[in-house]
Amino acid sequence: MGRLDTKVAIITGAAGGIGRTTAQLFASEGAKVIVADWDEAGVETSAQQIREAGGEATSLRVDVSNAEDVQGMAHAAAEKYGQIDVLFNNAGVEGDTQAFTADCTLENWDRVISINLTGVFLGMKYVIPYMLKSGGGSIINTSSISGLVGYPPGMPAYTASKGAVIQLSRTTAMEYAKKNIRVNAICPGVIRTGMSDRFIERGNDSLGSGGSDERRKALEALEPMGRLGEAEEIARMALFLASDESSYCTGAPFIVDGGFVAT
Repeated sequence: MGRLDTKVAIITGAAGGIGRTTAQLFASEGAKVIVADWDEAGVETSAQQIREAGGEATSLRVDVSNAEDVQGMAHAAAEKYGQIDVLFNNAGVEGDTQAFTADCTLENWDRVISINLTGVFLGMKYVIPYMLKSGGGSIINTSSISGLVGYPPGMPAYTASKGAVIQLSRTTAMEYAKKNIRVNAICPGVIRTGMSDRFIERGNDSLGSGGSDERRKALEALEPMGRLGEAEEIARMALFLASDESSYCTGAPFIVDGGFVAT
C-alpha cells in the first residue's frame, strides 16, 4: 500500500526541479498525478517518466497566472478522475536577483507576484470547490525561507511574494479547517535546482564578486549543514503533508532549510 493510494494530486511547476521530483514520488506512492507547467515539453517528459515507471500521470500546459488556464486545470483533473485530493502549488520564479527595491522594475514586480502569489491564489480558488464536493483535501503551497527572513537582498518581489504565500495559506487554512481541507506552506532553503543555479550564475552582493564556483561555495558556507538541499528533501515533506499522516497539520509553514533560519 502506498501512502497516497486512491488520491488524485495536482502539481504545478512540474516540468523539473522540486515539482518533477515530487510528482515522481507521489506517483510511486500510489497517487494519480496531474503534472502542470507552462513548459509543455518539459511537463510531458515528467509525465512520461512517471508512466514508464509504472505510475499514472497526465500532463497539462498551464500558466498559473492565467485564471482561465488554472480553472481549466482544475476542471480537467476532476473530469478525468472524479476528485481532487491534493494540490501542490509549486510553480514559481525568482525574477531579478540583483535589483534593490528602488531599482526593481514594475515589470519584474508584476511578473513575480502574478506567478508566485496570484498563481497560488488561483490554484486554491478553483480547486477548493472540488475538494468541498469530495469531502476535503490537502493543499500545499511553496513559500521559501525568503518569506521568513530578509534574505536574499536584491529580490524584493520574490521575498514579498513568498511572505504573502505564508499568510494566504494561514487565512485559507482557517477558512476551511472545519471543512476537512488542510492548507500548509513549505519553506525550502536553497535547493539544488535550476533556480538556485541561475541565482549563483547571475550573482548577488551576498555571495561576493568571485566566479560561479566561488559564489556557490559562499552560498554553501551560509548553510549550517554546509551544503545545499536536494529536491527530494522537499518532495518528502510534500508527501507527508499530502498524506493522511499530517491530518492534524494546517495553517503552518514547514521549514526545510538545513538550519538557515535558526542562525
